[in-house]
Amino acid sequence: MSTDPLVIFTPSGKRGRFPVGTPILTAARQLGVDLDSVCGGRGICSKCQITPSFGEFPKHGVTVHEDALNAFNAVEERYDRIRGLKAGRRLGCQATVQRDVVIDVPPESQVHRQVVRKAASTRAMIMDPATKLFYIEVQEPDMHEPTGDLERVARALKEQWNIENVSAALPILRKLQPALRKGGWTATVVLNKGHRDTAYRILDIHPGFHEERIYGLAIDLGSTTIAAHLCDLRNGTVIASAGVMNPQIRFGEDLMSRVSYSMMNPGGDLEMTNAVRDAINTLTTEIAAEGNIEPSQIMEAVFVCNPVMHHLLLGIDPVELGQAPFALATSESVSLGASEMGLSSMNDSARVFILPCIAGHVGADAAAVALSEEPGKSDDLVLIVDVGTNAEILLGNKERVLACSSPTGPAFEGAQISSGQRAAPGAIERVEIDPATKEPRFRIIGCDLWSDDDGFMEATKGSGITGICGSGIIEAVAEMRIAGILDPKGLIGSAEQVGTSRCIAEGRTHSFVLHDGTADGGPLISVTQSDIRAIQLAKSALYAGARLLMDEMDVDTVDRVVLAGAFGAHISPKHAMVLGMIPDAPLDKVASAGNAAGTGARIALCSVEARQAIEKTVREITKVETAIEPKFQEHFVNANAIPHATDPFPHLGEVTTLPEVNFNQQKGGSEESGRRRRRRG
Repeated sequence: MSTDPLVIFTPSGKRGRFPVGTPILTAARQLGVDLDSVCGGRGICSKCQITPSFGEFPKHGVTVHEDALNAFNAVEERYDRIRGLKAGRRLGCQATVQRDVVIDVPPESQVHRQVVRKAASTRAMIMDPATKLFYIEVQEPDMHEPTGDLERVARALKEQWNIENVSAALPILRKLQPALRKGGWTATVVLNKGHRDTAYRILDIHPGFHEERIYGLAIDLGSTTIAAHLCDLRNGTVIASAGVMNPQIRFGEDLMSRVSYSMMNPGGDLEMTNAVRDAINTLTTEIAAEGNIEPSQIMEAVFVCNPVMHHLLLGIDPVELGQAPFALATSESVSLGASEMGLSSMNDSARVFILPCIAGHVGADAAAVALSEEPGKSDDLVLIVDVGTNAEILLGNKERVLACSSPTGPAFEGAQISSGQRAAPGAIERVEIDPATKEPRFRIIGCDLWSDDDGFMEATKGSGITGICGSGIIEAVAEMRIAGILDPKGLIGSAEQVGTSRCIAEGRTHSFVLHDGTADGGPLISVTQSDIRAIQLAKSALYAGARLLMDEMDVDTVDRVVLAGAFGAHISPKHAMVLGMIPDAPLDKVASAGNAAGTGARIALCSVEARQAIEKTVREITKVETAIEPKFQEHFVNANAIPHATDPFPHLGEVTTLPEVNFNQQKGGSEESGRRRRRRG
């Protein structure tokens, strides 16, 4: 085994060993990491900026020391002096490998822009936002009636809008008098009152009649992806949507890895808090520009997130969530000023609302799904599955609603996959495989043509074919099972067993080649046995969580299934069922809800009544804790098979036939058969 230092890139998860002195940019290019550079590595363009992470990383199996990279060199010092580098940043073309290191590639250094797979779905909103505009005419000051300007603003609000109990913080008092005089004693005030507030807050004041609108952000803060929707607070219209990878992924790809990082690295929780807040500030600036508004027009932000993200966003150490009884610092909703959280890219007086958590491992994101999909109002039994790095699962009807979370990991979002990447132009997102010839065809993000259509290569010249995203890997594995390339245990057959040269040997295992671009300097994109294993682990955790809820409800089937989250909108029900991600059900009863958590955030942004309702709803949901349920492991093991070792799938059998193949018993080997031979020896 090579003794060269190990370089691990996030968020892609790609890793490799490189000799001491190798530039990070060179390592990135050799691994196919999306790191920009246009100056030929001369330290001029600054597009290759990277952030090294230091400390213990149990998930990656490395400890990164402060001397993992070379010291700042003269080129970097000159660039920092003239143009400035953010704290902790290095230039990838100048930083060289010295010891094992974890390198984060920030969004602005990535060639391909993140595509928001958690797009906003069309939804009619009942408008009753916490933040509104009010035009008032204020009585001028009078020496014979010595009252302050604020008091006369309060009187105008009471007389003209029937609004009582108004307060203003010091920054507003500083703006109050100039605004009133400039507006000729007329003004437009921005008021905020949450569902638990007893008084209105003045968040801003403008001279005269202010025609510009105010906006809010609905933010789905996921473990892997942060998705934001900019909404008009007058009518709920989504003006713009944007997304970015969660920079915390460099500290650990799953939630428990981040809790471990906090436990093992003093101050690690604050590192992760600062990282995600910086990302939100950048995202806020970008989405405001995309929506053609000023960031100061953003007056409120609503967040939905899992409990670990919830704590890290608020600057609370999540250590208690890493051990039973998984105690939350607070399970109620949180309302506070954006400035208290270091969110500086919106209005200085903007407010933040975070939905309540259901329990220690079932967070505000699950509450948002419940708000959006309302399982407690359903006549039939509905299973709602919101898949991400941490899956939220709801099962219920008018009688009862259950909830749990399941640690699926980031494989469904393209991480931990050999050719995996985030959803960006050039990523394979759809796959079909001919069962007879075993020949694949695919579509990439940014092009509507299939790879075997005329004009495909010309149409994709700009982006190239760069890797495979989450929806692509799910469809690829399911199609491999349908085509007989993969057996029920998840083993890829050899070229001889399957009958195609696309199955290539890799040691004792095999891979299936989707696209070979090496002749033109592009990547070899394949599905490896390790990729299959990552998908099996993810889908097994998902299915086991659903089965636990079904056990608690004492049922073996559900009436319908709702797929939510980024994958829900991009994966066909058939492929999800072939993999065994969800229980068997009639395919016409499996529907997509898009980004249900994001929709729930938008509903809460637009309605104070909805905030009050979800506070009550979460207390009525029964939480099932997967971490301590004895049957979880049994369900998990059975769900490793594709689609399942014991549960029947009669509805799936009506639409497709899965080949009865077994590559474990034939000569040519597999990883499992190799292990068994070694044990016998």
